[in-house]
Amino acid sequence: MTEVRFTVNGTAQCVAVEPRLTLADMLREECGLTGTHLGCEHGVCGACTVLMDGLPVRACLVFGVQAEGADIRTVEGLAAADGTLNVLQHAFQAQHGLQCGFCTPGFLMLATWLLEQKEGVDEARLREVLASNLCRCTGYQNILAAVRVAAQEMGVWREG
Repeated sequence: MTEVRFTVNGTAQCVAVEPRLTLADMLREECGLTGTHLGCEHGVCGACTVLMDGLPVRACLVFGVQAEGADIRTVEGLAAADGTLNVLQHAFQAQHGLQCGFCTPGFLMLATWLLEQKEGVDEARLREVLASNLCRCTGYQNILAAVRVAAQEMGVWREG
């Protein structure tokens, strides 16, 4: 077992894990953060996307021990402490971007990263980034609409 110290959603964590345990499994099993979903476990679908030191990573492709000293953000960290949804989560709900919900955490984390970029978001960039995650319901139009609405509400949308 290897001891790993990191921060997840602003809370310091220290867990002892087998070196072969993935970050996704460490978050789910050792931290109780089951919002990170495992789809393909090959890094293809993006359902397990979390932010690690501000960058999106496929948590199924990162070992938990690689999180030593890292700052991790998961879908559980998006809403306010009282459960109030943030702008992006609200847009997913209002635009019916949730679909079956399995891929939603990965899309939310990827879109969070996109909306936090300084250069803003236009239609081409939105489609380019979100194309890296798979929705098995094929509900991409509603997901695109949700992120577009959130970008407009946050003042980071650029007309292409």
